Amino acid sequence: MSHFDDARSSDLLRCRKVVTGSCTCRLPTTMTLSEFMRQYVSVVSQVASLLILSGIFFIGVFALVLLVLRFWVQHRAKTLLPHLREGGTTLTVGFFHPYCNAGGGGERVLWTAIRAIQKRYPRIRCVVYTGDIEATPAEILGRAQQRFNITLPGQVEFIFLRHRGWVEACKYPCFTLLGQSLGSVVLGWEAIIGYVPDIYIDSMGYAFTVPIFRFFGGCKVACYVHYPTISTDMLERVSERTQAHNNISLIANSSLLSSIKLIYYRLFAYLYGVVGKRSQIIMVNSTWTFNHILQLWRAPSKTHIVYPPCDVSEFISIPLTQEVPVDEKNIISVGQFRPEKDHPLMLRSFKMFLEDTPKEARPRYKLLLVGSCRNDGDMQRVTDLKRLSEELSIQENVVFHLNVSFTELKQLLASSVIGLHTMWNEHFGIGVVECMASGTIVLAHNSGGPKLDIVIPYNNSATGFLASTEAEYARAMKIIFTMNSDKSLLIRQNARNSVARFSEEEFETNFLTVMDPLFNQKIT
Repeated sequence: MSHFDDARSSDLLRCRKVVTGSCTCRLPTTMTLSEFMRQYVSVVSQVASLLILSGIFFIGVFALVLLVLRFWVQHRAKTLLPHLREGGTTLTVGFFHPYCNAGGGGERVLWTAIRAIQKRYPRIRCVVYTGDIEATPAEILGRAQQRFNITLPGQVEFIFLRHRGWVEACKYPCFTLLGQSLGSVVLGWEAIIGYVPDIYIDSMGYAFTVPIFRFFGGCKVACYVHYPTISTDMLERVSERTQAHNNISLIANSSLLSSIKLIYYRLFAYLYGVVGKRSQIIMVNSTWTFNHILQLWRAPSKTHIVYPPCDVSEFISIPLTQEVPVDEKNIISVGQFRPEKDHPLMLRSFKMFLEDTPKEARPRYKLLLVGSCRNDGDMQRVTDLKRLSEELSIQENVVFHLNVSFTELKQLLASSVIGLHTMWNEHFGIGVVECMASGTIVLAHNSGGPKLDIVIPYNNSATGFLASTEAEYARAMKIIFTMNSDKSLLIRQNARNSVARFSEEEFETNFLTVMDPLFNQKIT
């Protein structure tokens, strides 16, 4: 037998062993479909049970951590700032206002609200959470007196927050709304560690801080909403791919990026509604804000319109019969230098107006931009506006007045013919009211608070003008400056009469009426 035959015989023998079972290695037995399914279901059940138990465990641990933190915060609160409870103080009210020294309309609301509380309830102590660490308490209160003519009858305790950078828009080039809101949680936690009041009021629009004080601090909570963090108008702009200061051209020109941003906005709007409705009392500053907050927070029974305070009594003292010198034809804008105020629209509209004015008469027209700057970002915007005025060749006709005193503001308003406002969907418009009270003829944006609450007919007569585009603004400027004195005086007088409902006295009355249930509940 050849070597090849031997190898073949050996292979056959190995095959017989496999068939007869003499080999220790056995072929796998055949598994039926039903047996396989039983084993599969068993494995899946075990995995599911493990996941459920793990989830319950982690949820339990998370809940325990929250409860421990809550106990720690409330226990620690009893040892903080004991002097606030001295002298028979009944309770403390904390205002969350990281930019209390900014000098804007929101700050007027803050200081007027505190003054109202101190006048009605002298034994209540007020606390302000602020990030203005560069200023002393005396400097902050001095600025409130200088800018708003407000002097408080009682003392205010300041809790200085050192992490305000977490709510700065510049920190979040993408997903700014979400970044700032989560940043406010960090800042809110710093605040509650600093002091836990009996009543907490978010007076600047940081809704995500409300659950922190309500759950961890056990506080009664309220809020005053100046402007919704997100609105249905913003959703519409993204959906329609309209370019704006909060919807850059890169996104507006891309259907994919617009779709992604729309999903992000809708998710954020849902979260905003969840945290916002945790407030036990919700105050809003206008009809426009009221409508949007109702859509987002869905809490109509506890939402109230409380118009912001405007110091109309001081501005009304400016005589309406005062003649403006022939060589002064001023247009004044009063407002912070923020992007949404749309100062570039003012400059471009003013440029269009000047182009339609005889060349020899142009030097008499001045655009006065009056406002406060909160930070370096605002100062940079002022620099950019000065550069834009140079590009438009109107720099000789544009004058900037930054962080002016109350006395200087009155003087500037008294010397102006037109009060200009260009912000799209301004939530209210305190500057617009101040202009009307001072006797200027208001030219405001045809949207938001000015359209719905302020520049509306009074006694069946006009109180001002509304516009939306550069051409509309330029046309209205020309109409106002060429108007006869009798018609001008009639509009100015009617506008002044209409703003009594926005006085500081009205705000104090309405604010206390809405807040009294919380005050009385805590006092009793």
